[in-house]
Amino acid sequence: MKKIALTGNIGCGKSTVASLFEKLGAFTVDADKLIHGFYRKGHPVHKKVVELFGESILDDAGNIDRKKLANIVFSDESKLRLLEKITHRELYKELDKIFSSLPEDVVVLVEASLLIEKGTYKNYDKTIVVYAPYEVCLERALKKGFAEEDFKRRWEKQMPIEEKVKFADFVIDNSGPLEDTERQVKEVYKLIKEDP
Repeated sequence: MKKIALTGNIGCGKSTVASLFEKLGAFTVDADKLIHGFYRKGHPVHKKVVELFGESILDDAGNIDRKKLANIVFSDESKLRLLEKITHRELYKELDKIFSSLPEDVVVLVEASLLIEKGTYKNYDKTIVVYAPYEVCLERALKKGFAEEDFKRRWEKQMPIEEKVKFADFVIDNSGPLEDTERQVKEVYKLIKEDP
């Protein structure tokens, strides 16, 4: 099994790149989606997070409202660290379960924003950084419905993308047309598959 870290900053198009790898036969795991699943009512993480932040973060169905939670943690560094401590511990357990259920000859990509900041990229065989400059990422995030203020707060919590690429085994520049990105993904996938 080849475990690949796929990372980049908010708005750079990690999910687009992950889906292109998936088309080629890779198995992909979106760490953010796994964490969002922890916020559903009844999950042990849900209980811990509500104990910590109070019931004001819940939506009408009793699930954690990610926007309400983000407003709290992205304006208070210590609260963000507490939240990450709870969710990341559970995430690593979940990832181990997924890895152990997969066939040995698979290429598995784990898509997550903070793999480099947290140092967990070292647990993977290779690291791919998806690159796009600030202006491009901002434009994409605004199209997705992010408020500019919210985007900036999140962007500032992440390592500058120019720094991030220094940790990469492969960089995929996703600032141009999709065909360019697709071509790069094919090249990188071929290199990963051929690597002994």
